[in-house]
Amino acid sequence: MVVDTKQTKTIGEHHVAAELARRGWAPALTRDGLERTDILAVLTEPENRRLVEIQVKTARGGRWDSISWPLGPKSQSPSQHEREYFVMVAVPHDLTRAPRNFVVPRSHVAAAAWIEHMNWLTEPGIEPGKRNAPVERSRVSLPTFVRYEDRWDLLLVDEAEAPVLLPGKYREFAQETRVGLPKGHAWRTMLPEW
Repeated sequence: MVVDTKQTKTIGEHHVAAELARRGWAPALTRDGLERTDILAVLTEPENRRLVEIQVKTARGGRWDSISWPLGPKSQSPSQHEREYFVMVAVPHDLTRAPRNFVVPRSHVAAAAWIEHMNWLTEPGIEPGKRNAPVERSRVSLPTFVRYEDRWDLLLVDEAEAPVLLPGKYREFAQETRVGLPKGHAWRTMLPEW
């Protein structure tokens, strides 16, 4: 099955905008005019007019366990402020099934992309030279973000206050020399508990 990547992107962005609106946010699609941000959203509660920036990443697959998102250097760059989020959207090829949403603070995505790739690249026991794709080709699989599924509540807290829901072993990998964290990542100075 050949998938139209532009159509996949459109599905994801409009799906996220609809989900935000259902939850009391006023979303505005940026129409590719703003780097790192596909949707600007304002919470419509009078006592909490919170503004967030959301980058939507959409991937399709025939099975949930086959879905992964490409997350290159831009996705691994440090947060510019406390209200940057990703919504990772998993769209099945069978469009009669609903997409799945994973709401993840930017710093968590950057850490996951780096850790998953560097662990794969330097995995002990793999013959030298067998794996040589640069970190720019990083992909993160759906199971890595499973604990972020439908966590729209994370949009209500700043990044530093958001619980880290990555797999527990990723915290260990972040502390290993062979894996670590990307340059400039906030967790390099103080790794949170999870």
